[in-house]
Amino acid sequence: MAASPQTAVVKAGGRQRTDSTRVLAAVRDLNRLELAGETLRATLEALACAAPDWLTQAVSVWEWAERYGPRTHSWHPPASASKREEMALVYGRDGFALLEAVHAPDAPAWLRELPAVQVLRAMWVQNYHRTVSEAGAEVKRRESKDLPPGRLRLASPYDTDARYGLKQGSWWTGYKIHVSGSCDDPDDQDPAADGQALIPGADGPSPRLITGIATTDATVTDAEMTEPVHHMLAARDLLPAEHFLDSGYASAELIVGVKKNFGVTLVTPVLMNSSPQARAGAGFDRTAFAIDWDKRQATCPRGDTSTWWSPATLRGTKAVVIKFDKETCRPCPVRDQCTRSKTGGRTLSLQPREVQEVLDHARLQQGDEQWRAKYGTRAGIEGTIHQAVAVTGMRRARYLGLQKTHLEHVFSAVALNLIRLDAWWNGHPLDRTRVSHLARLMLSLAA
Repeated sequence: MAASPQTAVVKAGGRQRTDSTRVLAAVRDLNRLELAGETLRATLEALACAAPDWLTQAVSVWEWAERYGPRTHSWHPPASASKREEMALVYGRDGFALLEAVHAPDAPAWLRELPAVQVLRAMWVQNYHRTVSEAGAEVKRRESKDLPPGRLRLASPYDTDARYGLKQGSWWTGYKIHVSGSCDDPDDQDPAADGQALIPGADGPSPRLITGIATTDATVTDAEMTEPVHHMLAARDLLPAEHFLDSGYASAELIVGVKKNFGVTLVTPVLMNSSPQARAGAGFDRTAFAIDWDKRQATCPRGDTSTWWSPATLRGTKAVVIKFDKETCRPCPVRDQCTRSKTGGRTLSLQPREVQEVLDHARLQQGDEQWRAKYGTRAGIEGTIHQAVAVTGMRRARYLGLQKTHLEHVFSAVALNLIRLDAWWNGHPLDRTRVSHLARLMLSLAA
């Protein structure tokens, strides 16, 4: 039963913050050679259980058992690059031979529907080429440039949802979790209005609780999750008025879109101006030009106006390109501070008006000490993630597959909320390692 507005500990309209961290899948990290060998071994194991009589007729069991019996982590691959390449091609030829046998007219049709066989087929499509000619079939490994994008590339035969991820220079195989939590300022809270007087044992301002958990594969960027996270909070009537995020979640377009679609203000740093003048800290960057959006005209620091204004698409993004006449710019005494062009005039590239104005305002704000102090609130979500890792082991998946991993994360979040509520209800200082009996139950369910 949902809590009434008078007794709800977390309500819409306050402050929240979100951050992400990596989650290691419950599988081993495998290089391409190991991945091919282990995938073929896993398929043979599945076929040996499902159709042992058929398998003995389809392949040379004794030879293949010696080659694929041990798991890949139980032996060392050849040290020579040429021998490793030779082994990879042996794997490739054996895999294609097994797939041909499974899809042969006299093979049971249900064999090709086995999940392990489906994984083998997908893995071989992603990692090998085969050319069939009169001289026979030639198998080659795909070059790195021919591999599918990371979002589609399988990383394990046992967990087909796990992907290779990269964040802040760290590689891992698995998933990413996005944790959202409340962070209302205690000075702004009214205990009576929050219903604390109606809750026996409640001491002090409302606890800061986890409000949302989103689990994705490791290739999904933070910016791709900005809107889904807000949809998730909106579905539970928990949208904040202000949402504190790091720069990975934000762009000027998202700041505008989230405010328009959800009524939420994103408190986040944005990328600074990357023009040569801005990077050098000298000369006239874009902010030195006055933009008249209604007249579709820009004015330079010396008072000259632009002669060309045109909508454009730059790198797939809508933009506005503004140009100044070369005859105006060529004799200008401060030309060297304005443009590096030897013959042409100054050119400006802007985003659409609404987006550009938000971007300019955000850049101006984040240079203010008061804004920086306010943004410091976001750092607390890192403490929440640290507690989740220390208490629940959230950074290592216990199960295979995205759905089970997400369910594990939900149980972990509930356990952390119970720890914090226990501290609040019973009036003792929050010990990040203290686990209540109810929280222990939730942790045991997650395990």
